[in-house]
Amino acid sequence: MPVAEDRGQDDADTHAAERARDAERLRALEQRLAEQRLDDRLRTPGADKFAHANQAWRMVVELVAGLAIGFGFGYGLDWLLGTTPIMLVIFILLGFAAGVKTMLRTAAEMGDKPGTPAAQTQPGRPAEHTTPALLAETKGTERGD
Repeated sequence: MPVAEDRGQDDADTHAAERARDAERLRALEQRLAEQRLDDRLRTPGADKFAHANQAWRMVVELVAGLAIGFGFGYGLDWLLGTTPIMLVIFILLGFAAGVKTMLRTAAEMGDKPGTPAAQTQPGRPAEHTTPALLAETKGTERGD
């Protein structure tokens, strides 16, 4: 059966050659992407002027959304249970608390190093101390995807 062994060896050589070509193509792609990131011509002029305004509006929307969701749940439960103001007040307060919590999380993201998404940091650990090993530990978790 030397023919079968030679064919198996040929398949392994072909597979290794394909993997080497793929690795080279991947390196070339990463190099081109790195060059594009450095190219200032592709950036929108003046876009960074509005970055903080966009974050502020995001925070306002998060607060209002929390209040609106709390109002909706409270009103709906009051309508179902016939307890007119009780659930409405409770859920508006809960919605306000959820909105404030979300706003604080957004504010913490703004305080991270620029260019570092919050998903790459761990709570209680500054972004500059995050290593690839720590990122691998959080892979598959809620904030580490």
